[in-house]
Amino acid sequence: MNLSLSPADLAFVDQVRQFLADKLPAEIRQRVANRDESQLKHDIVAWQKILHQQGWGAPAWPVEFGGTGWSKVQQYLFETECALADAPLQLAFGLKMVAPVIMRFGSPAQQQYFLPRILAAEDWWCQGYSEPGSGSDLASLKTQAVRDGDEYVVTGQKVWNTLGQHADWIFCLVRTDNSGKPQRGISFLLIDMHSPGITVRPTRLLDGGHEVNEVWFDQVRVPVSNRVGEENHGWTYAKFLLGHERTNIAGIGANKRELNRLKSIARACRQNDHRLIDDPVFASKIAQVEIELMALEITNLRVIEADERKQAPGPEASILKIKGTEIMQRLSELQVEALGPAALLSNGESRIAGLQPVSDELAANATDFYLNQRKVSIYGGSNEIQRNIIAQMILQV
Repeated sequence: MNLSLSPADLAFVDQVRQFLADKLPAEIRQRVANRDESQLKHDIVAWQKILHQQGWGAPAWPVEFGGTGWSKVQQYLFETECALADAPLQLAFGLKMVAPVIMRFGSPAQQQYFLPRILAAEDWWCQGYSEPGSGSDLASLKTQAVRDGDEYVVTGQKVWNTLGQHADWIFCLVRTDNSGKPQRGISFLLIDMHSPGITVRPTRLLDGGHEVNEVWFDQVRVPVSNRVGEENHGWTYAKFLLGHERTNIAGIGANKRELNRLKSIARACRQNDHRLIDDPVFASKIAQVEIELMALEITNLRVIEADERKQAPGPEASILKIKGTEIMQRLSELQVEALGPAALLSNGESRIAGLQPVSDELAANATDFYLNQRKVSIYGGSNEIQRNIIAQMILQV
């Protein structure tokens, strides 16, 4: 496999870098670099609108739905360069999760209504999968949808709902049949978050942030026309979506950005009158995680190559999910280790306390970031479940 970029790909990278230099607002770039989420929704929506105006709003979508027509390699290069430039992440719930499901299994009316609105950042989507007691064992979900004429009446609870406090719509797995295998009684609904009967309650995380929620459904009426595909076939659509989610969780670009941050921190911090990066023990830790990231990138490129040949993600999706999240956790650990006591302080407080002279941008909320990254090996299917998937698909156990 040839991992060298073609001249056309190198020219594409130059084009993307120039676009980022010209169009990414400095204040948004600064907030992302400082891990400042005080204007998270504004920044994500504003950036999506800039990308949409450029015609780059949905790099992975087919051209007929408003996509770019880029190759898989170009999509990968674009996302990597955006991460390295401290651009906001595009909202995956709409663009990379529910949109592919609507394209593959949705009705023409659903495609014509929802896809342009996702592309133009007119709708913010969230995900309704996990429930109390139904996370990795998703097939045991209990949220009920009872047919009543041209509507479903939905009652139940979803948990670990990311950024649902901002959402206009939620794609939701619901139980429409209790007979037979659990997987056969699940349907996939698109639900307006402004519907009567929906309550969103914050769940505070270790870092104190309001990122996830509980979502309660109390006799919420949903038009049958908002069901994707056939009734009781939602498990098929859910598995299709999760294959995309787990591949995206690899986060090569974000890992590269955090590796660069770690190296910069290690250059700025001193230990016994020497730069921390010159300490052989700490330098070996950086080298080890960098080697693992290089191996992950090669695996990711292999998945891209297979996707170009129209092969669905197999066990590689689980491998990418496991290693990508483990590397991100390791990078967050090493950043805190390098900063020492300064990692416990908020932006600007390091200089006041007379601690290591590390810039606010480098040290930004390091401990909060470390705590927040404990989640990444759990969501999208815990890493333990991913290892079971790999064993079943490769070892046939």
